[in-house]
Amino acid sequence: MQTNFETIEKEHIDSLQFPKSDVLNDRDEKYQRESELNRALSLGNLEHSKIKIFFEDSQSKKVVETTVWGVTDQMVILKKGFSIPINRIYKSL
Repeated sequence: MQTNFETIEKEHIDSLQFPKSDVLNDRDEKYQRESELNRALSLGNLEHSKIKIFFEDSQSKKVVETTVWGVTDQMVILKKGFSIPINRIYKSL
């Protein structure tokens, strides 16, 4: 999974453009993504652990290593208020 993903700093996420379409089509993959994000949220809040989020903007596939501070219906909120739309995330480790 980690090949072809460009590493990006969370501070650069604000400058990215995100299409509305979902990067995942399979219902089981979407469920897995939701489980991984909820786990990342627990790790971020309880242990302040960083995780890797694999996602895609309008240009290319990217990965960011950061702490998840919140998860809403549509967004993952990162430290310092940066956010990534859930439908653009492949997975989090």
